Amino acid sequence: MPLFRISPAVADAFPDTLIAVVTASGLRGGEPWPATAAALDELEARLADGAWRPADENDPRVEAWHAAYRSFGTNPRRIRPSVDALGRRMAKKGTLPRINPAVDSYNCVSVRHGLPAGAFDLDHVTGDVEIRHADGSETFTPLGEPDTVENPKPGEVVYADTTDVLTRHWNHRDAHRTRVTEASTHVAFVLETVAAARDGHLLKDAVDELRALLQPHCRQSTVHYLGPAHPEATA
Repeated sequence: MPLFRISPAVADAFPDTLIAVVTASGLRGGEPWPATAAALDELEARLADGAWRPADENDPRVEAWHAAYRSFGTNPRRIRPSVDALGRRMAKKGTLPRINPAVDSYNCVSVRHGLPAGAFDLDHVTGDVEIRHADGSETFTPLGEPDTVENPKPGEVVYADTTDVLTRHWNHRDAHRTRVTEASTHVAFVLETVAAARDGHLLKDAVDELRALLQPHCRQSTVHYLGPAHPEATA
């Protein structure tokens, strides 16, 4: 079971960070997930009738991530935090993409609560996972581009295991190797804030919502919270 760890340097640079790691085992991604389908439909209907809109770059939840990106040298209007990019896509198209039930679940929770979310197939993770600053020597193969190899910029915040980088720009884009598919049975979902004093309660609400969507379709789920005071936990 991998250990998830926030490096001391990232904890020092972002002292209000709170990351929830929700681990689901015995996941059954090939069956219908009616609650997820209903949650997506309900969110899209609320957008269509004007009752709700995704958080945009003027929302404090997204502004906090823009500030974090700028602090490690990434232009957040060119390379957007995941929740910002997902919300913009939904606002433009009126819908969220349908990938597979597990991914659709965390996308729905992410955009509803205005917080970044992602996931890793733990059967394809090697060793422990650390949220740290890149040194520039690492490699990254973007989701959907298995023949592409990138090198993160020195100082960029990444998730990395013992093989290579799992996410670039903290949560901008996931790696192809650890992508979650319908066949994934052991998955770690991550939900994040860099403004826990203000938004920690939203993160915990999002975790509860995600676990409710996962519960009918997995053997069990657990949650651990990482932050500067408790920087590591086993998934």
